[in-house]
Amino acid sequence: MLCLYFLANYLDQILIAKNLFFLKMNHLDPKFIVKSFEKVFNRTLPKRKHLFIVLGLLGDFDSFEYVQSITRYLEKLNRYDIDLFIVGIGNKLSKERFCKYTKLPDKYLKVISNSDLHDSLNVDRGLKFSSFPILNLILMCMGFGSPGTISEVLRGYIGDIKGHKIFTNRDNLSELSLINLNPELFNFINKSNSQRPFELATLRLINMLEVLSNWDVYMMNGEHLTQRSATFLIDSNNNLLYSYYSKGLLGFAENMSNPLEFLERLK
Repeated sequence: MLCLYFLANYLDQILIAKNLFFLKMNHLDPKFIVKSFEKVFNRTLPKRKHLFIVLGLLGDFDSFEYVQSITRYLEKLNRYDIDLFIVGIGNKLSKERFCKYTKLPDKYLKVISNSDLHDSLNVDRGLKFSSFPILNLILMCMGFGSPGTISEVLRGYIGDIKGHKIFTNRDNLSELSLINLNPELFNFINKSNSQRPFELATLRLINMLEVLSNWDVYMMNGEHLTQRSATFLIDSNNNLLYSYYSKGLLGFAENMSNPLEFLERLK
């Protein structure tokens, strides 16, 4: 236990130093962000509001959960006249499976094979304590060098009165995984429209089963197992309205109870 304490303290010191570095580096020119996404999508973007999202590997837990939040918001994005562009690390096969699973229209997603875009946008690479990526990922799952992860895991089990209900009675969870669970069971715990206990944990378990059963599809490049994500909202005049850089596992949004809350400010 003492060794774990000193290891956690050592990793946290590294993280603090790294965050101070990124605070100095993350002041990017919005025009550079737009040009970077234009290059990936191979098109010139019209003068409109753009929501740019950079994901790590498509098999990352954050990639699944973030996109599942976004798919529920697509109508509002159209209503707000915001064009959506998502880039993740993957290939044609992982993109097809990812879009089918998350129900994200594939027109919004481009896949790249490496983290060059992430590096150019100063997106955090995640914990690099060991030369073994899987060990770094396991340490992040335990909260080492991954701020907020443990509290997020707990939130999935205890529920969140500030979060939205995830499953409706019409959902068929058996379509997503081998879990044959009736969503109505969550109503026995809480019938409100807020996020109920074990609801988010169940979604994360289903997502994890999807990844583990298709590991070679989603995790095609183990070098990027810990790669984090970033979000940028830019208006038609290339002004940066909002940005957020993920630092830890299960920390893809500034407000995890409502990941797209920043869009409400545009009303």
